[in-house]
Amino acid sequence: MKVILLEDVKSVGKKGDIVEVSEGYGRNFLLPKKLAQPATAQNVNLAKQKAGSVAHKKAQEADEAKLLAAQLAKSEVTIPVKVGEGGKLFGSVAGKDVAEALKKTYGVDIDKRKITLTEEVTSVGDYEASIRLHPEASAKVVVHVTEG
Repeated sequence: MKVILLEDVKSVGKKGDIVEVSEGYGRNFLLPKKLAQPATAQNVNLAKQKAGSVAHKKAQEADEAKLLAAQLAKSEVTIPVKVGEGGKLFGSVAGKDVAEALKKTYGVDIDKRKITLTEEVTSVGDYEASIRLHPEASAKVVVHVTEG
């Protein structure tokens, strides 16, 4: 029996896959639990259209992320921090601070969890931050930590 999976089913396939399963498994388990639908000609065409639109959407997201990564690679942000005796920082500089500086300077809203500093910020100076925009696209931004 051919079915189109509506959900990911362990050891059978992923959502949207058209798979061949035994008659009993399909009729008694997959169809009643709404995990699959019969693979009629109409359902197969709909599944192929959905798969095509999902692939197109993913490709578009990847292209947008690569474009944003190219723009961010040229950018630099300045973060003013309080400095104590001996050039030591009060507090620390983290991904949250870099995200706020990017939003303030360039108007780009990036999740703070996607930003990692390559080295620990311990004093005033220039550092590098890596930003994961998409599994296929990332960018490096120069972070200037200044006394302020």
